[in-house]
Amino acid sequence: MSKDYSRILDKINRALDESVKALKRFKSGDIAAEEKTSGDPVTDADLLVDKILKQYLPEDGDGWLSEETRDDLSRLDKRHVWIVDPLDGTREFVKGIPEWVVSIGYVEDGKAVAGGMCNPDTGERFLGAVGHGVYYNGEKAKMSPKTTLEGAVVPASRSEVRRGEWEKFEHGPITVKPMGSVAYKLALLSVGKVDANWTLVPKHEWDVAAGVALVEAAGGFALLKNGKPPVFNGKDTLISGLWAGPAQLHDALKKLLEPYLELD
Repeated sequence: MSKDYSRILDKINRALDESVKALKRFKSGDIAAEEKTSGDPVTDADLLVDKILKQYLPEDGDGWLSEETRDDLSRLDKRHVWIVDPLDGTREFVKGIPEWVVSIGYVEDGKAVAGGMCNPDTGERFLGAVGHGVYYNGEKAKMSPKTTLEGAVVPASRSEVRRGEWEKFEHGPITVKPMGSVAYKLALLSVGKVDANWTLVPKHEWDVAAGVALVEAAGGFALLKNGKPPVFNGKDTLISGLWAGPAQLHDALKKLLEPYLELD
């Protein structure tokens, strides 16, 4: 019997509501950004949403991992951990490109079991949990029904496209669609707006935890480059990469990506 995550989904929904309210004071494309030591941009909006999520999500005994909070390694001893990115796609947010989300993942014993995202620019909301399915703007949704990669739409990181990392796929069966925010791409995959997704470069747990939860809630798969499911809440928050899609495309994706994966 599947576990009931209704209360967790309610908490995620409430936190997204409050985030959307707070973000109304900012205008995408007209906001100052500072550069972090990592070289990534950060804005006042990132920091405000981080505070809101921390206010509404964790309970006593829960762990917390956020891109915008100093990491507290006491989370490693917690069974339940919130893994969030207050604004995934900050570069797009700063530039006024509507490809960014508030991303919330809930992890139980290392597995991403529930997630939610909202894109205030487009008015989209994604919500799902293992055993509950996935919802798009409040309506039950499904992943792509495609059974082959012919014509499959695959969103690709804008920066990866600029670096030429997708040239090897551009003359194959798929249609490459440059897009910001890895979290947003996974959310769109979970509700059938795109057909598959992968990134072959390292990402942080907060980039993908919510998206993995949504994809798996929808009955799809999300795997590391070694072909194994990701285990979240690690001391090192980097993962090697990720490939994901609906279950019926697993073998076709594996065949396409095998030269670039690290399968045993």
